[in-house]
Amino acid sequence: MVQIEDLRAAFAARLKKALAENHIEPWGAGVRLSKMTGVTPKAASKWLNGEAMPGPAKMRSLSEELNVPLAWLQNGFEDTSMNSRSVASAPSNLAMVEQPAVMYRYPVVSTVAAGAWAEAVEPGFSDRYETSDYKAKGRAFWLEVAGDSMTAPSGVSVPEGMLILVDPGVEARHGKLVVAKLPSSNEATFKKLIDDAGQLYLKPLNPGYSMIKCTDDCKIIGVAVRVTGFL
Repeated sequence: MVQIEDLRAAFAARLKKALAENHIEPWGAGVRLSKMTGVTPKAASKWLNGEAMPGPAKMRSLSEELNVPLAWLQNGFEDTSMNSRSVASAPSNLAMVEQPAVMYRYPVVSTVAAGAWAEAVEPGFSDRYETSDYKAKGRAFWLEVAGDSMTAPSGVSVPEGMLILVDPGVEARHGKLVVAKLPSSNEATFKKLIDDAGQLYLKPLNPGYSMIKCTDDCKIIGVAVRVTGFL
């Protein structure tokens, strides 16, 4: 299973590749990215170091400024090498046919607040769906993150507005990012699962928030297996 850390590292590699193809030197990349997107050079450097990913608006800006497909930059679905573009643009009676990626469709269900307990429902029918290359083991669904309790100052960070793909079929273990719910109140939250000598806790990635003790009434709905800024 691909972890969020791996997704961030893969994005950083694609971003560096796009920068190189645009003849942007690594030593000044953070400043150039900040000018393209309006973020601080420090925030842009986190993208390059695999510590964070841009939100949907910034991702789109990067795609346009670097002249690469948004789907490739965001998820790696297309090959955007300079050689590929040169071949595709050369006059020829042969057409390049792109092979479709295998995609799976999952419903977007009610919002989970990352900063506090918020209303959520059991996964079910939805009038909105998003796709992913991930083949779920269980009845997977997308949830939108709200609040800043999962926005970390460094390392893994899942800011507000990101979509997380939750798979109930994946085993929830120590260190996993999970969605948990109190069945009695039908409320859910998105946190990191901590197992301390058999006692489970839900830990925010933002150090400004406290851990939540997971009592017997606490139900782990599923594990976050994908995160993206589709919104």
